[in-house]
Amino acid sequence: MFQGLSEKLTSVFDKLRKSGKLTEKDVDLALNEVKMALLEADVNFKVVKNFTKRVKERCLGADVLKSLTPTQFVVKIVLEELTLLLGTERAKINISSKKPTIILMAGLQGSGKTTTTAKLGLHLRKDEKKNPMLVACDIYRPAAVKQLQVLGDQLSMEVFTGEAGMRPADIAKKAVEYAQVHDFDVVILDTAGRLHIDEQMMAEVKGIKEAVSPHEILLVVDAMTGQDAVNMATSFNELLELTGIILTKLDGDARGGAALSIREVTGKPVKFIGVGEKSSSLEPFYPERMAQRILGMGDMLSLIEKAQANMDEEKMKEIEKRVLAADFNFNDFLYQLNQIKRMGPLDQLLGMIPGMSSMAGGLSEFSFDDKKFKRFEAIVLSMTERERNYPDLIDGSRRKRIAEGSGNTIQDVNQLLKQFTQMRKMMKQLGSLGKKQGKSKFAKFLGM
Repeated sequence: MFQGLSEKLTSVFDKLRKSGKLTEKDVDLALNEVKMALLEADVNFKVVKNFTKRVKERCLGADVLKSLTPTQFVVKIVLEELTLLLGTERAKINISSKKPTIILMAGLQGSGKTTTTAKLGLHLRKDEKKNPMLVACDIYRPAAVKQLQVLGDQLSMEVFTGEAGMRPADIAKKAVEYAQVHDFDVVILDTAGRLHIDEQMMAEVKGIKEAVSPHEILLVVDAMTGQDAVNMATSFNELLELTGIILTKLDGDARGGAALSIREVTGKPVKFIGVGEKSSSLEPFYPERMAQRILGMGDMLSLIEKAQANMDEEKMKEIEKRVLAADFNFNDFLYQLNQIKRMGPLDQLLGMIPGMSSMAGGLSEFSFDDKKFKRFEAIVLSMTERERNYPDLIDGSRRKRIAEGSGNTIQDVNQLLKQFTQMRKMMKQLGSLGKKQGKSKFAKFLGM
């Protein structure tokens, strides 16, 4: 989502580095470009104005202008102010000391509220070691109850539905009573939404709040809706006094303005972000990590956490040895692709590596969908064992044979070979960037 903004900000800092000693004029020109980049990313105008004002005041300080490395000071200031804009530190779910913790999920129809309810339940069970129960309070949208039941079955999570004719507030109240008896320590209420805010929806959600006194009121917001998301969050907050926000569809191609504006405008923290359709694609929101990613500094902590959760440590150590020996082959490549596929879209993962977002051509060359992955897999499996172990042997005639054997074109084979070469080069660089205390950068990158 932030690739365009990241590239523009990186370009601004590159210009500053070339200017050497900074002047007030340099700062003004740079901040004007930062302002335009933020506005083009659909960030709220008042937020942009206040942000650039704070950055300018700090950048014109004597410590910065007289420093031998003024540009580094400017980047540090922008990072700190951007982190402040996003919320400073991670905001966790408020777990009540008295069971059950009640979480009310609010939002408009189409924001991904029902799927996010299930994702949040999975997160609380997996990462917080809780026993959550999902509650279907949306009695209006066709198949809303069934959708939550299907998700609950997939995740082995109980779903409370209430009886026919019950009001949502009564369903919520009965669900809490049921949870107390059956030892559920978290109750997550999936409430009804509308295509737009109306009095009936707001009155109903407020009625549920009054009936069960939730410990958390989380607003699920579609990040693709831009400034409308900020306006909607403001309206919900005035009525319900939100405790936090979940931004969905951050894996999309929206400009990111909602993510950068919503905390500053509402005063409420973003607690989670949705980065995909899988049930595991809900991540805690870390303001500093997101700020680093936006500024092209990567997000190695999140990448390491993903790697540790999805990769076989012994297998990765074996691959590391081959990487260090410049012996990374197509068998390793296929294994890596399968592991990376489990972690998420490749362009998102590479964007977490410092400097990768500023590569020539951006990250689009590394992006591929599931169909392309299967095509790559077919091509690799059409190679001989010797070709997979020694990729440099694959000349023109071999490419033609591999293409015909896998049902693909020579262009497809060439594309895979190009991507493999780029990946092998990247892995070799990670492995040879020096060692510290007996561990390579590659091993540290994997969190080993």
